Amino acid sequence: MSYSVLDLVRDYAAGRRDFQGIELPQADLRGIHLAGADLRSADFRGANLAGANLRGCDLSFADFTGANLSGADLRGCLLFGSDFRGALLEGALLDHADYDAYTHFPAGFDPKAHRLHNISAGVSQ
Repeated sequence: MSYSVLDLVRDYAAGRRDFQGIELPQADLRGIHLAGADLRSADFRGANLAGANLRGCDLSFADFTGANLSGADLRGCLLFGSDFRGALLEGALLDHADYDAYTHFPAGFDPKAHRLHNISAGVSQ
């Protein structure tokens, strides 16, 4: 679903939360507030989401390859099958987010250090 940043901000402010399949590669989304949104299968490749509030979002199967998520709030998110390879996660808040065996993190990223829950293993990591 092709969408502009302005459309996204406007629709979220109007109460919409379903943005499944949204395509915003390379978009400047610094500091955006989308808490609780359904962003399954979203395309955020190379986007700047530094400081974004994505708390409680469903980010399953979203593509964050090469995105900047520095300082973003992803606490309590669903990350099943999401791709964060090459993404910047420095200072990101990921406590109590759920991921599975199909979630890809950047090289060297330790889910245990960020208190994520590995659902596929049946244990908290």
